[in-house]
Amino acid sequence: MSTLPLSLAAEAQSSFFTDSSASVLLHNYYMDRDYKDPQNPALKRELREWAQGVTVDFKSGYTQGPIGFGLDLSSMTGIKLDSAPHRAGTQLLPVDSKGRAEDDFSTFGGIAKMRFAKSKLNHGRMVLLLPVAYSSPGRLLPQTFQGTTFQSEDIDKLTLLGGYLDRIKFRDSSNYENIRVTAQNGRFLDVDSSGFSYVGGKYNVAPNFTASYYHATLNDIYRQDYVWLVHDLPLGPGSLKTDFRWVKSTEDGAAKAGKVDNDNYGVVFRYALGGHTFSTGYMALFGDTAQPYMGRSEPSPTVEGAIATDFLNTKERTWQVRYDYNFAAAGIPGLTAMLWHMRGDNIELPERMGGSGLSERESQAQIAYVIQSGPLQGLGFKVRHAWYRNNFTQAATFRDNNDLRVNVLYTWKLW
Repeated sequence: MSTLPLSLAAEAQSSFFTDSSASVLLHNYYMDRDYKDPQNPALKRELREWAQGVTVDFKSGYTQGPIGFGLDLSSMTGIKLDSAPHRAGTQLLPVDSKGRAEDDFSTFGGIAKMRFAKSKLNHGRMVLLLPVAYSSPGRLLPQTFQGTTFQSEDIDKLTLLGGYLDRIKFRDSSNYENIRVTAQNGRFLDVDSSGFSYVGGKYNVAPNFTASYYHATLNDIYRQDYVWLVHDLPLGPGSLKTDFRWVKSTEDGAAKAGKVDNDNYGVVFRYALGGHTFSTGYMALFGDTAQPYMGRSEPSPTVEGAIATDFLNTKERTWQVRYDYNFAAAGIPGLTAMLWHMRGDNIELPERMGGSGLSERESQAQIAYVIQSGPLQGLGFKVRHAWYRNNFTQAATFRDNNDLRVNVLYTWKLW
């Protein structure tokens, strides 16, 4: 009897396991948001909680042959360390019907994957970091989507992507829900969609120039076209990076959330010199509505980094300045610092939220350190303080606040 089939099966299993990896991510998160707007008994004055996240990931290799198959599994758990009903609601933890944070919450899921040449097809629960579908990393556990995605790199210098998503799990929930549109500040009607689809591509035009395009649809709510150009240019003793983005949004199908009419143009210039990076940028929204995106997710606008707002209100004009320093240039690798300020004006909101001619601003200071060697190598610490102010009424979603966040992260590679 031939042993060839047995040897091929063993080889396939070997690739499935030998190319696999497993890790545990520990994320300790403290958040303290102190509201500074006028007293309103119906609104909380502070949100303050402390929690521990544990994420266990297993990623297999692919079986051998023209078409390879694999499986990724992930378990995410959040554990309450400190909370109280009068200050719960940071979105680190789920909140029950009595306003109390749950003691713990968890989810388990996976991805069935297939590979042919340099093309991959995934189905299941996934974290996406795309301009049109972004799993918010801003809390204890990331947001996840349920659906099917495709990525191909078979054409030189070109990456093609596509996907269909039908469910979303928020970062403070164990359950999947229908995908919705963001309705904060009265922008759109708060309605569900049957699903979200996208196609796109990224092309390396030159070693220092990439161009990306995406088309996305949140069924019966909005359509979106996204153009992203990034160029690096040596300039003097340093380098200048230009980041330009244009996002055009219109309503789709039945337009269940109402009218959608927005064009977002923005550019950021970043000049790096030694350990210093100086950035400045400007973003302008045109049209009769705000820019839409998936509810309780995060957009990927040109001007990035805000944690208290999104700067995507109707007709908003925003500028930013930022300074980053990498202390590796001073002989302290792993230590970084950042100062950032952003201001938006010309905002139009519904009359009950302030009307037209409104403004908002946010400032941040951050310091982070990752241990570079020794038994605790890879252990990271980050402290970020933000200040947000606006002249909206208290009917608006965003409120004046001071925001402090402390993160401690460590990834333990099992194999």
